[in-house]
Amino acid sequence: MTILDQWYERAAANPQRIVLADHGDDRAVQAAHRLNTEGLASASVVDNPAALFESVDASLLADAVGHPGFASRPFDLDDPLNAATMAVRAGLADACVAGASRPTADVLRAAIRILGTAPDTSAISSCFFFVLRDGQVVVYGDCGVLPDPDVEQLASVAISSAATFTELSGDEPRVAMLSFSTKGSARHVRVDKVIAATERVRELAPQLAVDGELQFDAAWVPSVAANKAPESAVAGSANVFVFPDLDSGNIAYKITERIGGAQAFGPLLQGVGGVMHDLSRGASVDDIVNVSVIAALQAQERATSTSRR
Repeated sequence: MTILDQWYERAAANPQRIVLADHGDDRAVQAAHRLNTEGLASASVVDNPAALFESVDASLLADAVGHPGFASRPFDLDDPLNAATMAVRAGLADACVAGASRPTADVLRAAIRILGTAPDTSAISSCFFFVLRDGQVVVYGDCGVLPDPDVEQLASVAISSAATFTELSGDEPRVAMLSFSTKGSARHVRVDKVIAATERVRELAPQLAVDGELQFDAAWVPSVAANKAPESAVAGSANVFVFPDLDSGNIAYKITERIGGAQAFGPLLQGVGGVMHDLSRGASVDDIVNVSVIAALQAQERATSTSRR
């Protein structure tokens, strides 16, 4: 059974309410139909934004969004993207998937303004989940949101990416904070940022296996790790890779997918105060279904975590 098969099985065991924001896009309509007929989710496409809130008192919506001026409609709920995002915030849906017909900036804007950041998270970021040709799974972050993260943001990317890895793989994350230097082999302010971010991750998530600064070969190849970072518990066996900037992350994910032949899922938004994911405007129906299934699994996990508190 492939990991995609496992995801489908988990999603079907506890279907979640998924709202697709790409009104008028036939791909979204077909994806919703598949999700429903295959029992993977209770999915709908926002074709009548006002209808989402017909049975909800405006004051309750104001409380949900935490905005005292909501009654004067600071958010245009006639926009399907805003309406779908607000449905998640108000508890009318478990997750939102958008972006097949809207630019990433629009999706991020809705996520930030309406859902905000998750508790104990300092930055909204993104990651890609990869299934490599040999079946191994890895996560890259951030590949789509933060152009030049500072120390605090980079630490947040690492912790969020590790959580995404565990949610989708069920395995323990081993986080490599990547650089062009390994354990002091080079000196530069950009190396210093990665070192500081690694220490910040250890402060915020002491249970997490993390190390840096590491070059990619030291993080991935056991023989190189034995030479360059022999005392590291992560080097040579990392499965979560955190890039120091968007240039390196975006380039690396495209190389991994296009030359490496990996199956890529993402960009998956993380650090958002609700489950919401972006889509490429070139997304296929399969892509929308797969990202919706991922959103459903994460909604399941958040519901379980909330019930434990």
